[in-house]
Amino acid sequence: MKTTASSCRDACGPGDDAGARPAAPSTFHRRPLPAQLVDFSAPRGRVLLTEALAAGTAEAFFPLVAHLHTQAEPAWCGLGTLVTVLNALQIDPGRAWKGPWRFFGEELLICCKALEVAAAEGLTLAEVGCLAACNGAAVAARFADAETPASFRAALIDSTRAAAGPFLVANYDRAALAQTGAGHFSPLAAWHEASDHALVLDVARFKYPPHWVPVDMLFTAMTTDDDASGRSRGWLSLTRAARPSWPAEAEALAARLAELGAPVCAPPP
Repeated sequence: MKTTASSCRDACGPGDDAGARPAAPSTFHRRPLPAQLVDFSAPRGRVLLTEALAAGTAEAFFPLVAHLHTQAEPAWCGLGTLVTVLNALQIDPGRAWKGPWRFFGEELLICCKALEVAAAEGLTLAEVGCLAACNGAAVAARFADAETPASFRAALIDSTRAAAGPFLVANYDRAALAQTGAGHFSPLAAWHEASDHALVLDVARFKYPPHWVPVDMLFTAMTTDDDASGRSRGWLSLTRAARPSWPAEAEALAARLAELGAPVCAPPP
């Protein structure tokens, strides 16, 4: 498939100006959802969710939507998705977010790739998986060019039937869904059997609302190549790991050393 960049590309760049008037606006308020996708809050979108809930294939919806996070930067779709999923998995980050509260925000995802580099370049599927593993998740990565629509659908069904994980993170090319932009990450929250649609909880909520996508179309969007990694896109299956995140382990060790009277170096911010 055509190679496209790894970044979310949700800034006001050339890709977002395609088809605009000669005097293109410098700012944007949302984007219209393509006709082949179904707005989560539209009448049909509500019917799809109601039927998926009744069928037991929207169990992932409530924990994910309760923690749905809008990405803080245009290229931070991978980070915003991880904040959503790690908090939905009830993982303790082991260090404070604000005040006394331990809760994931993008600024706590500090391993694998510097935040300023991620802000400029975005993240690959492997890098998002690395960040998830560093922060207390067990990760299974699947590259779409080595999978089939049937294997993706099976993983989606397993995920959407589980309220405590595994949760699926999709990495796909927006252009293949007739959206503006390029590479993107978002969690998947439900599957509607009769229409074979998946519910994408888009973390770029400033741009698109949560929406239903035909499963075959979403799979095709994941088979596109990421020029940053030289591989196809795909999906991650995330569960809560048996052991805590490495920052939590570091803080626990520091506390124990302090109890023993040993000198302790301050952990990184």
